[in-house]
Amino acid sequence: MPPEFVQWLQNAGLATAIRESAIVYPVILSLHLTGMALFGGMILMTDLRLLGIAMTKRPVSEVVEGLRPWKHLGLTLVVTCGFLLAWSKIAIYYPNPFFRLKLGLLTLVTIHALVFRRSVYRNTRELDRSPVIPGRAKLAAALSLVLWIGLVSAGRWIGYWEPKAAAPPTTAQVN
Repeated sequence: MPPEFVQWLQNAGLATAIRESAIVYPVILSLHLTGMALFGGMILMTDLRLLGIAMTKRPVSEVVEGLRPWKHLGLTLVVTCGFLLAWSKIAIYYPNPFFRLKLGLLTLVTIHALVFRRSVYRNTRELDRSPVIPGRAKLAAALSLVLWIGLVSAGRWIGYWEPKAAAPPTTAQVN
């Protein structure tokens, strides 16, 4: 994106109000983190069940379907608040390589969900009938864990990146 457009986005009224508020930005950030904890916890439990590590006495369908409303609530918080946070500081975040990595991993998470939705996540009753969890379900769970851990880590690293300061001009450049 051209830097002028990025700056224009950041200077929009609502983005400026969010960024400059002593209360609104921290509240949105807190809701984003709450959503990550909720959504991440539900994803973790789903993936651990699919891998046969946790809640093995419960049918896969019961676990997945029981956690689904909480996942939706967490995802809604994460996406809505994440969008508002990114928008309010897009000129700062856009050049950040960890922000770009996070967006790339978010794209991969979306592709993962689309690829495994029908065969695993919406097919849990079939998984219950299987004597062992099929390999595709375990693959979906393992990939999910790797992608989500990477995405959350990249998000955390955003705050630790500092752009390199421009080097002072050399004598040859000054003359």
